[in-house]
Amino acid sequence: MSDTANEESRLTNKVDRRYGALSEALLRSGAGLEAFVLSALALVVAFAIFGVFVAVQGLDPLAVYSALWLGAFGTSFSIENTLTLAAPIILTAFCTLIPARVGMLVIGGEGALALGGVGAVLAGMVLTGLPWWLGVVACCLAGSMFGAAWIMAAGALKHWRGVNETISTLLMNYIAAAILLHLVTGPIRDFDVSIKAQSVPVPELYRLGDIPGWSVHWGLVVGVAVVCALHMLLRHTVTGFSMSVLGGNRRAAQMAGLDIGRLTLLACGLGGAAAGLAGAIEVVAVHGAVSESLLVGFGYTGILVAFLARQNPLAVLLVALVIGGIAAAGGLLQRRFDMPDAATDLLLGIIFICVLASNAFAGRLFRRTA
Repeated sequence: MSDTANEESRLTNKVDRRYGALSEALLRSGAGLEAFVLSALALVVAFAIFGVFVAVQGLDPLAVYSALWLGAFGTSFSIENTLTLAAPIILTAFCTLIPARVGMLVIGGEGALALGGVGAVLAGMVLTGLPWWLGVVACCLAGSMFGAAWIMAAGALKHWRGVNETISTLLMNYIAAAILLHLVTGPIRDFDVSIKAQSVPVPELYRLGDIPGWSVHWGLVVGVAVVCALHMLLRHTVTGFSMSVLGGNRRAAQMAGLDIGRLTLLACGLGGAAAGLAGAIEVVAVHGAVSESLLVGFGYTGILVAFLARQNPLAVLLVALVIGGIAAAGGLLQRRFDMPDAATDLLLGIIFICVLASNAFAGRLFRRTA
């Protein structure tokens, strides 16, 4: 009888394990579907509200939407423009997304991007005479390190001093912008350029070219590679799981013996490094030097992308393309309908508000049972 009971117990445990694994997979798929539906509904509602705004101005909403599509994806030129704008947004989104995995709301992507550009220029000034590929890597690595250190400082203030990371990173954006402007108007200014204040240029040898056959720089490929690497880290490693535990329940993470400080600094460092890399790539691939032109809001747009992606690294690619397309179409809307240049900024703002409002329905669309 004991052998029969042991066999029944063994089979029961095996079935329970399989049922538990299946239930966990179903829960994950349900959560992913809900996140997709919520983001899609937020976009639909935002475009509907924007349509009302357009109609009040006496314009045909359908015509405006048609021009918006044309300016974003309708021609090869618009697609290239969209991809170029999406490249830095992909990276800055992770400055918010990764810290969010450990329960932090970091909005310092703009500051990390600015200092990432400064780091790239300083590396180009110091590390002369390197082979072109090593020079590019050095500039990008320096930018990543500057960005990582900047956001890790906010993480350290949060962990050891209890300073709210949202407020600190917001204020640090202004400090970073002030540092950039100070440097480009004095210590690292290129006085051969009199039109506007800018830094000395990155050596021509260290510039990042375009993808063959496209007017899109290699920074887009770098961004896609970073997305894949961070997806593997966050979804398929012990470190990524530990971050999720910390973000889901800090008390449970402490009871499990997780190193809260290390995970906090790691999440902030990875997010800051991604945004700093975006700034470095903008310098070595687009501007060639640091100036006020680097501060165009890519870091703030990354916040919207991170919220729409709902902590899914792979979703960042699709969302960044949509947001980049909207930004790319602003000029066409201005020329064709005499709309203000800030019209696309208004649309992005409405999208952000709708995304925040959609969070109230999280966990309600698809009821999950234990």
